[in-house]
Amino acid sequence: MITTFFENTQRLVDEAARIAAIRADILARLQKPDHVWEFEIPVAMDDGSEKKFLAWRVQHNNALGPYKGGIRFHPDSNLDEVKALASLMTWKTSLMGLPYGGAKGAVAVNPRALSLRELEELSRGYVRQIAAYIGPDKDIPAPDVGTNAQTMEWMTDEYSKIMGSPMPAAFTGKPVEKGGSKGREEATGFGGYVVLREYLKQKPFASALHEITVAIQGFGNVGQHIAMFLFRHRLKIIAVSDSKGGLCEPDGIDIARLIDVKEKTGIIDRAKCYALSPHEMTCRDCTNANLLTLQADILIPAALENQITQENAPDIKAKVILEMANGPVTPEADAILISKGVDIIPDILANGGGVVGSYFEWVQSRENNYWEKDRVLAAIEEKMIAAFRAVAETKETHHVSWRDAAYARALDRVARGMK
Repeated sequence: MITTFFENTQRLVDEAARIAAIRADILARLQKPDHVWEFEIPVAMDDGSEKKFLAWRVQHNNALGPYKGGIRFHPDSNLDEVKALASLMTWKTSLMGLPYGGAKGAVAVNPRALSLRELEELSRGYVRQIAAYIGPDKDIPAPDVGTNAQTMEWMTDEYSKIMGSPMPAAFTGKPVEKGGSKGREEATGFGGYVVLREYLKQKPFASALHEITVAIQGFGNVGQHIAMFLFRHRLKIIAVSDSKGGLCEPDGIDIARLIDVKEKTGIIDRAKCYALSPHEMTCRDCTNANLLTLQADILIPAALENQITQENAPDIKAKVILEMANGPVTPEADAILISKGVDIIPDILANGGGVVGSYFEWVQSRENNYWEKDRVLAAIEEKMIAAFRAVAETKETHHVSWRDAAYARALDRVARGMK
């Protein structure tokens, strides 16, 4: 039976509620979002026509503080996905110990198909639709798939115009020169690196650090930054891919060179080889699909949800999966992988650095006091280590998977906030 992303998320919540002994009445409230808005955004296109784009904002739970969650622009976005992602944000902010709840937004659009002017009009139009429901103490949006600091600059400006005064704390993920935070861009990737580092301290591999092999699916902001942190700390990145293709190099990829080229060209140039070895003769193409089943110690899905399924899970060879994307492993695949002895470090822990970075940007914007990057990253590191240790403790106490331990810990904190 095919299940939806939201249904998959609810199954995780149900199991975590059993582990954490959550009351039935509280669980019932946690199984549905507080508010759902669906609307259309009219945009005057460059060719003179008008086009309407379907959009959503879902606020899941605010027991611990204002709703918090990104806005994605993606052609396949739908309400089920947004509800699932809003729920994930509730558990993620809880697990990270932040004074936030969970929310998410999306527009069903391919941002690459729009001009810069059309994107700006769409972004401002989105804010006009939800302005009454957001704000620094209500709901604080941020970037997600298909949006970036420029999007947040437009949205912050539009919201400030509507409110009649500057409102820098209403959005996070802004450009640094427009009230954003240093270190926010690399926050998600850095947080994932910290979690993996702490995991390897607990369960070290037999091989030396520089012999541990890593494959990364997704080479956008998150994939690039975690790749760079791992590369700097001498792990061997043997494969990377994005929606247009990728590279596999058994001797290891020079991530610094690859990122430099992608920043200049916008693509992973598969006509070249970025091997660390002097021969550069062993590189070969790989796709998002076949990267998942490569012989690698650590697999990092950093693209979209539902990438590892019951169909390809039996072919996964990695010993550890670090979920830098949201919901990349389906429940059916999860069961198969656990039966094979694979450790899956779940998304709400692995990619929590992004919302932690957003929290510190929000703090800085409210105080009008901006920090240096080292201070931001040190603060993120402290939060990530605390979250990892809490999950590890719950896992040991209840003899459950990393995922169930993370969700149980997160649900317990939210439930206590609702009593």
